[in-house]
Amino acid sequence: MSLIKVIAIIGFIILGIVLIFGGGPHHEYLGGRYWRSPGAFANGFKGVCSVFVIAAFSFSGTELVGLAAAETDNPGKTIPAATKQVFWRISLFYVVSLTIIGCLVPYTSKRLLSGSSSFDATASPFVIAIEDAGIKILPSIFNAVILCAVLSVGNASIYGTSRTLCALAENGQAPKIFSYIDRKGRPISAVILSMLFGLIAYINCTKAGSVVFKWLLALGGLSTFFTWSSICACHIMFRLAWKVQGHTLDELAFKAPFGIWGSCFGLLLNILCLITEFYLAVCPLNSSSSAEAFFQAYLAAPIILTFYIVWKIWKRTPFMRPSTIDLDTGRRLFDKQKMINEQTTKPRY
Repeated sequence: MSLIKVIAIIGFIILGIVLIFGGGPHHEYLGGRYWRSPGAFANGFKGVCSVFVIAAFSFSGTELVGLAAAETDNPGKTIPAATKQVFWRISLFYVVSLTIIGCLVPYTSKRLLSGSSSFDATASPFVIAIEDAGIKILPSIFNAVILCAVLSVGNASIYGTSRTLCALAENGQAPKIFSYIDRKGRPISAVILSMLFGLIAYINCTKAGSVVFKWLLALGGLSTFFTWSSICACHIMFRLAWKVQGHTLDELAFKAPFGIWGSCFGLLLNILCLITEFYLAVCPLNSSSSAEAFFQAYLAAPIILTFYIVWKIWKRTPFMRPSTIDLDTGRRLFDKQKMINEQTTKPRY
């Protein structure tokens, strides 16, 4: 399914470039027309800030590389290779394709999601761009690709959710039943619960589906900012602890390209996004301020902070310093010379 997505996106990028320069059935040159009229950056500063949550939700998922490391035979070799590819994947499959979409579909199009229906299957900008170009059959094929993409995302989400829930159970932060792992290394109880939660999607078949979806998005909308903020903060503390406790960078299987400063920059960006979302929650775009509007935009923040504070008070867990952080529990022993030999030695046939 992932291969289908990759082929489809690359094909769309090629098709989009052809359509922008007038190579479609209508032979109409588009160029940067829609960047001038109706223009880019709709609704100014608030308009840009209003898409932060959607963008974060769409770009999230790369953190699954960290979860996969626990089940990888040789993380010192495979994880660095996968991590380095993330930048290029995002640049190609996200930035380039979205730039092309901006040249092919104006944001004022009535066929977009906010136009006719909140669950219109034809509201994908990819499909709209192909249909506007007058190309037949291909829109139906792309809808099938989108369905495969949804199934692929669901597969990855169940993997990430079940492993996270299992880790929480092992640390005493979730019921112990979810820490059960079968003979094949699968957290069956956590997988089953994760799949059962997927049945909530059928609520969208009711009239109240869009309302329920908004509140579910309110719960999870900001989660990406908190997730990546914690990742950046943990990396900063890890590197400080690594240095304070007498270790060197040569002992690490993988070093972040921008080091600790890259995580500082990432943490700052996530904090700024949380601040702008708070601003939008207090002063919503195209609507008046209200308690409902505030919690629909910022509900995740007070819930996460409440869980954190209650856990700290209940368990009386200490705040860690670089000198007191445990760097050994659960750590895989790393033999750098062995890894170098594995990477340089070629098999003989």
